[in-house]
Amino acid sequence: MPTYEYLCRACGHRFDQFQPITAPARRKCPHCGALALSRLIGSGAGVIFKGSGFYQTDYRSDSYRKAAQGEKSAEPSSPAQGGKDAKPDGSSKSPQPPKKESSE
Repeated sequence: MPTYEYLCRACGHRFDQFQPITAPARRKCPHCGALALSRLIGSGAGVIFKGSGFYQTDYRSDSYRKAAQGEKSAEPSSPAQGGKDAKPDGSSKSPQPPKKESSE
C-alpha cells in the first residue's frame, strides 16, 4: 500500500496517509475539519528488499540449477577420491621428514 501526502488548503496542515490504491482520496482535514484537502503528487518510494538476500542467482532457471548440481557432484570432494592434493600412489598424507639418527 502506498503512502499519500495531503495538504489542507484551508489551514496549511500537511500530512501523510497510508492507504490502498483503490481507496478514494480524503477530503476532510483531520486538523481543522474543513473539506479542503488535496492529494499531492509525490516522488514515490524506492523498492525495499527485505530478507536474507536478493541475488541474480536466486532466479535462475531449473535447467541451470540442475546443471550446476551435476557439476558439483562430479567434482571429487576429498583427496582420497582423487582430489588435487592426492599423491600418485593414492596416499594423501604429507611426506614425513627423515628421522635423525643419533651417533652415540
